Amino acid sequence: MKKKANQLRPVSIERNFTKHAEGSVLIKAGSTWVLCNASVNERVPSFLRGTGKGWVTAEYSMLPRSTGTRMDREIKRGRPNARATEISRLIGRALRAAVDMDKLGEISITIDCDVIQADGGTRCASITGGMVALMDALQWLKDKDKLEEIPLKQFVAAVSVGICGGKPTLDLDYIHDSTADVDLNVVMTDDNRYVEIQGTAEHEAFTEEQLDELKTLAKKGIKKLVKIQKEALKV
Repeated sequence: MKKKANQLRPVSIERNFTKHAEGSVLIKAGSTWVLCNASVNERVPSFLRGTGKGWVTAEYSMLPRSTGTRMDREIKRGRPNARATEISRLIGRALRAAVDMDKLGEISITIDCDVIQADGGTRCASITGGMVALMDALQWLKDKDKLEEIPLKQFVAAVSVGICGGKPTLDLDYIHDSTADVDLNVVMTDDNRYVEIQGTAEHEAFTEEQLDELKTLAKKGIKKLVKIQKEALKV
């Protein structure tokens, strides 16, 4: 059944998807599937050593047949992929907003987001699934007596919105994303604060009123995504 413009695609989050990572999630948002693995390292980057603060970072990549045609791996291209680097930084910034780094202590958590299948919204799915993998890694640290408490500040999730055929639309798949007049990626906390908004007028400039409509639609979608995150975590 075709989704309505104000609806999310079907979203599922499967925890403990791989064996070895301290947190592992497969998130499916429609036909976009992303594997999010959280890895704990009991040391921090050099700029944080001796500060008592922790660090959360992310790496993002698309597997060679995640799209309609095969793409080469970065190691074969011999240089970093600029898009993947930009998205990695976005995911890292988003997930750092969820954690109290002082309470984390000098521990690093890396979230690896590998796109298995892409149909639009991969960066948003990576943030939403990465949040759950991050929570499992924090719980692992607490269970191992490496943390006295889980240093959670707030849940974070992300969703895309856009103007497609003149209509504000939530959670863009590839067809909508590639033809949208306006395309926004919105990252928010579970108490309705913004972490980041990335927005572009792809074909036609947009008004403040349209921006407000898109932000309202994104807020609605993120509220539902946070509910799905918490249900997956049973919190």
